[in-house]
Amino acid sequence: MIPAMSFKGKRVALFGLGGSGIATALALKAGGAGVLAWDDNPESVAKAAEAGIDTADLRGADWAGFASFILSPGVPLTHPKPHWSVELARGAGVEVIGDVELFARERRARAPSAPFIAITGTNGKSTTTALAAHILQSAGRDTQMGGNIGRAVMTLDPPENSRHYVVECSSYQIDLAPSVDPTAGVLLNLTPDHLDRHGTMQHYATIKERLVAGSDTAIIGVDDIYCQQIADRLERAGKEVVRISKRLPLTDGYFADGTDLMEAVHGRYERIGFLEGIGSLRGQHNAQNALAAVVACLKVGLELGEIQSGLESFPGLAHRMEQVARKDNVLFVNDSKATNADAAAPALSSFPRIYWIAGGLAKEGGIEPLRSFFPRIAKAYLIGEAAPAFSATLGETVPYEISGTLAAAVEHAAAEAAQDESGEAVVLLSPACASFDQFKNFEIRGEAFRQAVNAIPGVKPIGGAG
Repeated sequence: MIPAMSFKGKRVALFGLGGSGIATALALKAGGAGVLAWDDNPESVAKAAEAGIDTADLRGADWAGFASFILSPGVPLTHPKPHWSVELARGAGVEVIGDVELFARERRARAPSAPFIAITGTNGKSTTTALAAHILQSAGRDTQMGGNIGRAVMTLDPPENSRHYVVECSSYQIDLAPSVDPTAGVLLNLTPDHLDRHGTMQHYATIKERLVAGSDTAIIGVDDIYCQQIADRLERAGKEVVRISKRLPLTDGYFADGTDLMEAVHGRYERIGFLEGIGSLRGQHNAQNALAAVVACLKVGLELGEIQSGLESFPGLAHRMEQVARKDNVLFVNDSKATNADAAAPALSSFPRIYWIAGGLAKEGGIEPLRSFFPRIAKAYLIGEAAPAFSATLGETVPYEISGTLAAAVEHAAAEAAQDESGEAVVLLSPACASFDQFKNFEIRGEAFRQAVNAIPGVKPIGGAG
């Protein structure tokens, strides 16, 4: 835990008592703050009270006595309208901040030179965060990873000048962290997302920009127009900007040339790393993630040799193109987190010969956006509620069966892939659907896939993210 010492002796209000909210309240208490907390969910309030946190409905509180108001990132700050607690705080002139802001203040106060990598973007945040942390750890650095992945940021070990932090930041967290100031700030990409919470794409992009604007070095993916404009704007303002691209041969910056990672300086190119043979980092999207992690690690002092070793030993994240097992020429890949068509596209683009397990609770648009990948699919195995609709889309273009259950799909796909003589065949769970018709969440669906695969006689599990 990081005791929030900068709030010692102050009265603080807090709303939102999920896991990170309780962790933040306890960090404030440990730092000597007086905390009054609340949540609209009575069960959450009861859990907080059991943890020794003072609770009371903030609608009846004396807001003039609060120095700060800590808001859970899951609670609306601006859109579709501010939560009632936000309106009370603003009406009393009380600052509204979140746990990442608390972390930033504690780092500045205790160990301002502690290397701090912060990562955001619409897609790829978690993989890039986990990869950067893995590279640092494998190079022997004291490394703490958290934020929007794994541990709540205030549960990490306290800042020390030699301790490295890798923090994933959602747009909600950045919106509540006005002074976040990483050593290396990463903005991977921007596509429309969370507009119900941010109102417009421009507002969403503006929030994301704050992370890199406050960093010592801004590492920005320039494969979309929003990020291109942000990079140009920050550079004009005098910020150190490093551009990365998964597809463009940049004049200055870092880019991917197939599986080679290249550095460009005034149009002169040099290979600084490679992804060839690293199964956990297949695909163009992972080239962008790798470039971001490589540059961030360079900026906090690692050498290229250390970084390449970390790339090669990266196990990947569970349920994100996770290599589960192999049997002869067949590779089994768990991409259960692909809960819509856009999320399934990276996996479908990464393998040439696929036995595809898809289906569940369909999202709007179904799998029509994936039509360009159909030539890669040897056969589809359809499960769950979406099976009839998906079969209609596949039509006569892709052979398919309606397997019904995940276990049946794995059994049938494995048997037919084993007969494939074209080279490596991939049995891929990338459902392009939510899981809720058959499973509580995508993690449980992914574990069910893993168990079904491991039950196949002769299969060899691949050690890694699970």
